Amino acid sequence: MAAPSLAKRLQAVKPSATVAISQRAAELKAQGVDVLSFSMGEPDFDPPAYVTEAAKRAIDEGASRYTAVRGVKPLLEAICRDSKSRRGGIEHTPDEVVVSVGAKHSLFNLALALYDEGDEVVVPAPYWVSYPEQARIVGATPVVVEPGDGFRLTPDGLRVALTERTKAVILCSPSNPTGAAYTAEQLEGLAGVLREHSCWIITDEIYSQLVYGGFEQKSILEVAPDLRDRLCIVDGVSKTFAMTGWRIGWVLAPAHVAKACEKIQGQSTTNPTAVAQYAALAALECPKEPVEAMRRAFEERRGVIVEGLNAIDPITCAMPEGAFYAFPNVEGLYGRRTESGQTLEDDLHVAKWMLEDARCAVVPGTAFGAPGYVRISYAASNDVIREGLGRIGDAVAKLSR
Repeated sequence: MAAPSLAKRLQAVKPSATVAISQRAAELKAQGVDVLSFSMGEPDFDPPAYVTEAAKRAIDEGASRYTAVRGVKPLLEAICRDSKSRRGGIEHTPDEVVVSVGAKHSLFNLALALYDEGDEVVVPAPYWVSYPEQARIVGATPVVVEPGDGFRLTPDGLRVALTERTKAVILCSPSNPTGAAYTAEQLEGLAGVLREHSCWIITDEIYSQLVYGGFEQKSILEVAPDLRDRLCIVDGVSKTFAMTGWRIGWVLAPAHVAKACEKIQGQSTTNPTAVAQYAALAALECPKEPVEAMRRAFEERRGVIVEGLNAIDPITCAMPEGAFYAFPNVEGLYGRRTESGQTLEDDLHVAKWMLEDARCAVVPGTAFGAPGYVRISYAASNDVIREGLGRIGDAVAKLSR
């Protein structure tokens, strides 16, 4: 007798391209190939020492049992204080917070809580790979909007995308994969359009503390506090505190939305890991000097990688405002032939060629809704970045027209 089939919903969902590239790079490394990985969005730093010390104390003090589904009270309160200090003094209360197993989990809880089958979810391109897939898995339709200058959604682009079926709009600033961030004026332009439509606004601010060059980071909560009743803010400790593996993220949302996320989480993962919650509490409450040191290092690396990419003709790369990604345009490589005789036809071919010939793992822009580009993480040392730039430059020089 044949085995029963899988759920049909999976037919609409694509696997994560970033994970796939990283797995392929790991396979090559296991075979002894010297591959430099620029594919994952993961800081190469260790968490601040006070984070790991707090985790050890939590273990010693018995943090080994279930907690409240939405998180321990001290962490919920710390999240509220942190958000108030960083978002214009606007207050949240613990009943508006749910802590989850990473920001991706928070986003997935929101998808389950907010999207119905047939709803539309506006997703500006370039987008993080999971935004459209999380909509699809619950039966909603992602509506991808092409960006304006600087990879940013424009008010006109947003206005055209909104319909009576629009259930939510997702914003990310600074952006994964581009590093582009919105100024207060740009956010106000989008808020003006959103005021005309009844839809949820989901803003992913996981990179909000990693901005450079004097850029003034603003949340749409600060710019348009009147939209608060429709606003869900996703944040966490993964990027800012180099705590990706600790898996602690959260959502700040209207209390009834937070309650819905709590209900969903109560029937899936229940609480996030207790020890990791206390580590996140320490991250929010302790001195920020180690975080600022990481931010300065990322800012220096940003200059190294963007300058280096622009020196490799015909690759071009804009300067990102934040996060830790460069997003170069590689269309100038199209039509060139590799040493093995293959023709580079698109960004998928370029990423494959960079992995196999330059031994550098990058992610094709098509995975982010932006064909013609590749994403390169500069969450690596300057030495590794320069080595990677050298490999890419040497490989480009060997291409034939």
